[in-house]
Amino acid sequence: MITDLVALDIFRTVAQEGSVTRAAERLGRAQSGVTTRIQQLEEQLGCTLFVREGRRLALSPAGSTLLTYAEQLLALAEQARQALHPSQPQGRLRLGAMESTAAARLPQPLAQLHARWPQLVIELRTAPSAPLVEQVLAHQLDAALVAWPPPGLDDDAGLVRTPVFDEELLLALPATHAPLRRPGDLQLDTLAAFSHGCTYRRLGEDWMRQARGAPPQVLELASYPAILACVAAGRCAGVVPRAMVEQLREPPALQWVALGRCTTELVARAGHDTPALQALRAALLALAGSVGAPASLTDDDRT
Repeated sequence: MITDLVALDIFRTVAQEGSVTRAAERLGRAQSGVTTRIQQLEEQLGCTLFVREGRRLALSPAGSTLLTYAEQLLALAEQARQALHPSQPQGRLRLGAMESTAAARLPQPLAQLHARWPQLVIELRTAPSAPLVEQVLAHQLDAALVAWPPPGLDDDAGLVRTPVFDEELLLALPATHAPLRRPGDLQLDTLAAFSHGCTYRRLGEDWMRQARGAPPQVLELASYPAILACVAAGRCAGVVPRAMVEQLREPPALQWVALGRCTTELVARAGHDTPALQALRAALLALAGSVGAPASLTDDDRT
């Protein structure tokens, strides 16, 4: 029977880092101490939790099974700690967000939360919407900001959703592209986008499929700067939230075409509502109220 939450936290950190050395640095512990705790946990459970793949430690089948339960146990322990102090957001909040949301929407509310609740530690991870929802349901994240609905999600059972931001999406085209007066004027057959699971990618694919009568090729990239660079090179189109473009110090000279709107929602597991999560939700809603609806695209914005 596992009763040592510290050992589970060490095990989870090693699994995330794939390295005892990096896990020790992240936890502020001696490398030998981390190794000892993993060995003790393996002896207690009677199985091997990690296997070495080159320089990286990978989870064994037993380790993968344990990680699922470790995430749940540690999340419940954190929820219990916070429940003992319902008026004081503290402890750790694991938040996921799309890259654009993290860059354009989160700096202000996270800074406000840190100033007001210095004992609250927010761990931020970025990923496309669908993987973020999966991580929330798997207890790997406490909440996530996603573009709704994520691709491949059949229903929202087990989730509590809070609409936060109304994002205006823009189709970015090379500056040399002929003016796009109607979808049929599109001359490109490639979309630069994030990996599968990105809601904006799905919307871009749907739009280009309708415009050209065939699905586009997709060039998968890992960041908006890379996406915009490929668009500027004349190779492809891209989908970018207007709020993200406004964060750029010098936006590239591209054509920007209004594509539609998409709601960003804060999602969390049903029944998981800690003081930390309540404070985050309040900060996001306050920001959303102060921002208001995005300005309409003008003719000047299209060039």
